[in-house]
Amino acid sequence: SKFCSLHVFCGLWARCCRMDIDTRFRYYFQHPWSRLLVAYLVTFFNFLIFAEDPVSHSQTEAHMIVVGNCFSFIVNKYPGGGWNVFKVLLWLMAIVVGLFAGKFFFHQRLFGRYLRLKMFREDHGSWMTMFFSTILFLFIFSHIYNLFLLMAGGMVPYMVTEYMGIRNESFMKMAAVGTWMGDFVTAWMVTDMMLQDQHYPDWGKAARSFWKQGNNRIVLFWAVLISLTSVVVLVISTDWISWDNLNRGFLPSDEVSRAFLASFILVFDLLIVMQDWEFPHFMGDLDMNLPGLSTTQVKVRLPVCKSIFKEEYHIHITGKWFNYGIIFLVLILDLNMWKNQIFYKPYEYGQYVGPGEKIYTVEDPDTLGDFNRSTLTWAWRSTNVDPSTNRTYNRRAII
Repeated sequence: SKFCSLHVFCGLWARCCRMDIDTRFRYYFQHPWSRLLVAYLVTFFNFLIFAEDPVSHSQTEAHMIVVGNCFSFIVNKYPGGGWNVFKVLLWLMAIVVGLFAGKFFFHQRLFGRYLRLKMFREDHGSWMTMFFSTILFLFIFSHIYNLFLLMAGGMVPYMVTEYMGIRNESFMKMAAVGTWMGDFVTAWMVTDMMLQDQHYPDWGKAARSFWKQGNNRIVLFWAVLISLTSVVVLVISTDWISWDNLNRGFLPSDEVSRAFLASFILVFDLLIVMQDWEFPHFMGDLDMNLPGLSTTQVKVRLPVCKSIFKEEYHIHITGKWFNYGIIFLVLILDLNMWKNQIFYKPYEYGQYVGPGEKIYTVEDPDTLGDFNRSTLTWAWRSTNVDPSTNRTYNRRAII
């Protein structure tokens, strides 16, 4: 009897200690300072990896798994004539099928009924599921389109591939702007939630009081977002600030360090969601206004659906899916960046290694078609002469 009582007491004591440790870890892990630090570090790291990534200087054609196929399927590589109509009808069908499959199969049946994930209860997360489902079906239908081209014969140049028809330099600038918008908007949203909520009442009393006063939060949210985004877009698109000239070898990087940096970005993207006070079920009611708005939800009626389906449908965005939906889109670009660092080979991007282990980039994209792995080397380009200029090829490269 005494042994049983001691065993029960020890079990209860261990359970209480474990609960105390879990409570303390959760307190510091989800503390406003921790959440703000992670959110803004992601923004800084994305700037750093864009500046250090040699792919952002590449003049070769950009390619991206799955997303590149969807981009090429919709935007370019149109054969002309009746094939254009067929291609448009096919990707429109892919979008419609993707939306319906995402809503009724993946969201309602797979996530809702079969897996019973609470975060996908009712209509929560349906638009995000439909978005990724649409990407999946665009990818599938692009291969169906390629099959028709193969059967027609002589249509190989119009085949849909992961190559997007734009240069890596241009694509990386667009990706940098996209990740900036996603990461900073997410960080700014986290800041807005921290200053509105009451989970840590002793934190930032003066700041929270100022933030909630009048229209301060709405004005500051949009003013800071628009002004900083304008500056970032201007700097990235015009190359007004050159990181290579500012850095000058002070913060060198290689494939390994950039791969680790990209890994940190991916982990921090997930941490932003995991640090939420209602993770992973997101069952609590959001009693705070949405970032930059004076309402707790966004609800738009779709009268077209009522005329077709005889029912009224709404675009209803609320709670955590509004706050964290953007981060899932940024994850696509961050995963592509991570893949580039892990499998980076200079010659595949029209680049080569020169003296001092520095990466050199071929400036003229028209000459890349004549070069291969053996000719994209410092030794070959410093000894061979370009007939058009009577100078060595290294004069066409920049660090």
